[in-house]
Amino acid sequence: MSLFVACYNDTLFPQTGIAVTQVLERLGHTVEFPLQQTCCGQMHYNTGYHREAVPLVRRFVEMFRDAEAVCVPSASCVAMMREHYVMMAEAENDPAFLSEVRSLLPRIFEFSELLVDRLGIEDVGAEFAHSVTYHPSCHSLRMLHIYDAPIKLLRQVRGLDLIELPNREQCCGFGGTFAVKNADVSVAMLTEKQSCIIETKAEVVTALDNSCLMQIYGGLHRSGSPVRTLHIAEILAATSNPPHKPTSKGVGSGIEGYGLQPVHSERNELGALAPEGKAE
Repeated sequence: MSLFVACYNDTLFPQTGIAVTQVLERLGHTVEFPLQQTCCGQMHYNTGYHREAVPLVRRFVEMFRDAEAVCVPSASCVAMMREHYVMMAEAENDPAFLSEVRSLLPRIFEFSELLVDRLGIEDVGAEFAHSVTYHPSCHSLRMLHIYDAPIKLLRQVRGLDLIELPNREQCCGFGGTFAVKNADVSVAMLTEKQSCIIETKAEVVTALDNSCLMQIYGGLHRSGSPVRTLHIAEILAATSNPPHKPTSKGVGSGIEGYGLQPVHSERNELGALAPEGKAE
């Protein structure tokens, strides 16, 4: 299968797009990563700038209209697409645009959803000898109804000790602009979430959304916790072999020589991976 990989906000999280590509290429798929891709429009739309979000939707359709499947390592972005793209296209009174949106949507998949539900794969050949707990993001759980797919994938990772997260369905408090507009409530929710994570004594917390991991890492980092945050794709890309350089078109441009280092790395306050000892 030839797959286009859409990685939301790859400027902040290039390692996630690389990890997704490594996993899919390991499974024998051809992956292309259009560097011209932009935001899905969710930030604009959720803030009330509906018309301003439309050009971003048109851009997304332009980038991926010919893809056999579009893999998006962000449940939040996929939820935006499925819940709002048709409605936004209908409001434009543009039949051709609406037709393209409706044609593309069935080919858009969240990463774990693509692997388990579309490709029927649970074992991707990963090896990650660390204890991990999984946080189901609100959009993956409540809007995409992704329940067991990430768990099935993690259970097949060699050496991984999967630990149940107490009150795992509780929100981390990010919610995009919610964390800015309702900072006190957001921090209170985050405090409860990080307490549950620390209670597991896991070395790593993972999720399907980097936005949640960014929020969670901020709290853990400020409290001095050694717990790392990694997108599930980074765990599934990990093997006992040195990480290979992706061969996919577009991936790696501008970040030559980047290597995945699952636990021996930290996230800075923006959530991007930095070499150990250099987290800001």
